[in-house]
Amino acid sequence: MLQKLKFSISATFFLTLAPLGFCDVKLPAIFSDHAVIQKDVQAPVWGWAEPNEEVTVKIGMQSQSTKAGADGKWKLKLDKLSAGGPHTLEIKGKNTITIKDVLIGEVWLGSGQSNMAMTVNRCLNYEKEQAAANFPQLRMFRESSGVSTQPQFVGAGKWEVCTPETVGGFSGTAYFFGRELHQVLKVPVGLINSSVGGTPVESWTSMEAQKDFKELKPLFDRWQKLDADFNLVKAEAQYKIDLENHKIAAKKAKDDGKPIPRVPQKPNQPRLNNHFPGNLFNGKISPLIPYAIKGAIWYQGESNAGKGSAEVYGLQLAALINDWRSRWGQGDFYFAWVQLPNFHKLQTDPIEESGWVTVREEMANTLKLPNTGMAITTDVGEANDIHPKDKQNVGKRLAMWALAKAYNQEKIASSGPLFSSHEVKGKEVIIRFTNTNGGLKSSGPELKGFAIAGADKKWKFANARIEGETVIVSSPDINAPLMVRFAWADNPIATLFNGAGIPAAPFRTDK
Repeated sequence: MLQKLKFSISATFFLTLAPLGFCDVKLPAIFSDHAVIQKDVQAPVWGWAEPNEEVTVKIGMQSQSTKAGADGKWKLKLDKLSAGGPHTLEIKGKNTITIKDVLIGEVWLGSGQSNMAMTVNRCLNYEKEQAAANFPQLRMFRESSGVSTQPQFVGAGKWEVCTPETVGGFSGTAYFFGRELHQVLKVPVGLINSSVGGTPVESWTSMEAQKDFKELKPLFDRWQKLDADFNLVKAEAQYKIDLENHKIAAKKAKDDGKPIPRVPQKPNQPRLNNHFPGNLFNGKISPLIPYAIKGAIWYQGESNAGKGSAEVYGLQLAALINDWRSRWGQGDFYFAWVQLPNFHKLQTDPIEESGWVTVREEMANTLKLPNTGMAITTDVGEANDIHPKDKQNVGKRLAMWALAKAYNQEKIASSGPLFSSHEVKGKEVIIRFTNTNGGLKSSGPELKGFAIAGADKKWKFANARIEGETVIVSSPDINAPLMVRFAWADNPIATLFNGAGIPAAPFRTDK
């Protein structure tokens, strides 16, 4: 099956263009009224026309021309543009396309699953946020195309100007991120939202970029078996049974005042599923390439926190980042993600292993890639809701990283404290951190969240104290400590923060 997929990907461009026809100049959906174009770069503009047709693109005082190839595709790069606008973008061949109210500024892509898709009208203090959302130079494009087994190139969607009437439908995480950038940098900001709830990282990565990892072979084998064994007649019969059972369960839940369970999904061939590796990349990322962006923000991982999946999440996240960067051709563009927040029952044991914890660690390990960052959110989740409403802090922490790293705002903290090194001295372990930003602090009267163990790996809650840029950890029950863990639970009790008010990332010394 993978060999067939590889062939279909290589042939896709020509297959996808065939229905477009070449009678008129055409553009991907991302080029539409109210668009924001990345400033200070040679931003690509591309589309389709008659083979060998000359196409001219004008914006401001500049004009660029090129010819479509034999396949009808054309692409050119604009000279660097300074922040500002509005401008009119004109694309002319045998016909003319006029795109109005175009701004030049900072453009970021936001992607992932439901916590990126979660809209402002579901976030904290929506009425207050809505009333204040008058930002005509802040815009969002929502990629509304569907899943696809083949890479797509046109896409679907439109740019929306941020107003009190439109902001409710914006991605909350992306909006609060972009708002912070806009207010600090004083330039237009464009946000591209391409996200789908309940989807795994492998669906957002091209098949070509992940198919050769031996660690992912079980994943591909499982999908291949599901697809080969799929029987539509049996599946539809079971679907009818599931619908009847759902009606009964929904009525009982309503009578008991409990949340109504999700409606069963209509059966479909597994290879067409939006969980299938590569399918969301094909449908919802491919049409955006190579639109010029400053970077990307990512909120996903919940769907990969299951046993057997969590352990390879770091490999998968790195594969996605490298894949996107390679295809965009912008070098190591900036890329940051949201580390999974606190969730499930409050911590009761010194350490609590789970897939949720493992994904957090895999995310932290991925920081070894250049130009990457991580918003630490172990203080803004909700025990009983996988969709925490506080997206304000999530977006702001992503923006703080971007401002510090992508825009060289040196006084802004880019992260919470990150584990750097440890040293055992007698009965104590000294832990050193980076990103202390104004000094380590405890958010409560006691410094909590640390666990300590000796060679026997019998973990104990630790006593901890701050000394300068370090934390000293010990336990009266352990005479020869060897290892320390911090915030090692789905919903940890952890009080270590930096001077910027951002929590320390979970870590362990016993890797």
